[in-house]
Amino acid sequence: MKKKLLAIMMMLAMLFAMAACVGGNEEPAEEADASAETEAAAEAEATGDKTTVNVFAAASLTAVMTELEANYEAANEGVDIVLNTDSSGALLTQIQEGAPCDVFFSAAQKQMDTLEGDGLVTEGTRTNVVNNQLVVVTQRDSTTEVTGLEDIAKAKSIALADGSVPVGKYTRQAMIKLGLLAEVEDPAAITTAEVSEQLGGVEISEQGNVSKVLAAVEEASCEVGTTYLSDTIGHEDKVKIIETVGYDVTGNIIYPVAQIVNKDADDAEAAAAADFIAFITNDDAKALYQKYGFDTKVE
Repeated sequence: MKKKLLAIMMMLAMLFAMAACVGGNEEPAEEADASAETEAAAEAEATGDKTTVNVFAAASLTAVMTELEANYEAANEGVDIVLNTDSSGALLTQIQEGAPCDVFFSAAQKQMDTLEGDGLVTEGTRTNVVNNQLVVVTQRDSTTEVTGLEDIAKAKSIALADGSVPVGKYTRQAMIKLGLLAEVEDPAAITTAEVSEQLGGVEISEQGNVSKVLAAVEEASCEVGTTYLSDTIGHEDKVKIIETVGYDVTGNIIYPVAQIVNKDADDAEAAAAADFIAFITNDDAKALYQKYGFDTKVE
């Protein structure tokens, strides 16, 4: 009897011990789950409430748009502006291929016209913002004989954007006006090889956007190049302007902006995109564009 009683007591003791162990393990697990949920909630609160606006802007707008982006986000903490800069031609292709874009800020009317023809520009949102000027540049300490676009063929090498890039198109347009290139219906269609041939065989390094043209001149890869006045701001210690080409030669270099049809955007994103366009086109923004070398007198 005593043996049975002892066995029962030992069994009960074991059961209590097991229950205690199980209970001890459950409480930390619950605390760990609660801690993980708190961290996840905090992360969601930090990032999940942000409304993302995808802005595609011409490479020549990089500096001013970076500052406008920072100013806008400081005043609108719930909005995250995602800036994508490249040549307007490259950005056009990205949009046509379905890249998510809410705002397009082009360096020429042609690319915006194309998107409008494709039905991708939100009606009533297109507006002209700034004008720019074509410049011929060389290294700061260069002894080039080139005095401007008219005698650019004197250079040993030229950095030139291809025709799909607005600055490349405007350069070709100006060369036609000066009689350096044969007149054609679409200056952008003149290949870099054809430009070289008509300039007497001068070496031309084809570049994908204005920033790359400027870099080629800064690094002395090319003796001269054509870029925009706005792109030289902040680079005066590395390059110098040989000539600022007049509008009478290039025509106006107008930059339009518009809201792009983005089927994946929700109402908050669409509203933020419209608000951002209003922000970068208001009178307060003009001083900033002027700071970066743009002309704000546009029609």
